[in-house]
Amino acid sequence: QVQLVESGGGLVQPGGSLRLSCAASGSIVSIVSMGWYRQAPGKQRELVATTISTRSTNYADSVRGRFTISRDNTKNTVYLQMNSLKPEDTAVYYCYAYLRAYGRPGAEDYWGKGTLVTVSS
Repeated sequence: QVQLVESGGGLVQPGGSLRLSCAASGSIVSIVSMGWYRQAPGKQRELVATTISTRSTNYADSVRGRFTISRDNTKNTVYLQMNSLKPEDTAVYYCYAYLRAYGRPGAEDYWGKGTLVTVSS
């Protein structure tokens, strides 16, 4: 079994910062990529940021320059530092990992349950 557990969400004022964390645990052979998606009320889930390695990252245009994704391979953990937050960043943020687990033939997608980020004054 593989689990992804997010933490760090909450309420923050516009212009503020939050740091999300996501730890992957369980029968993991190797992790190919990790990242974050978000889903705002009434909208589809969208990509926020992904990382394959420390030198390979990808950001949505709406967050580039404000959010930073990083990964600690020793802890199977991915982080999302969110600065200059805006009300439109309000959403449930989901962690995902594309990884290979023991007993599985290949890499597959795994998702966390999500953490709510609310940006409001």
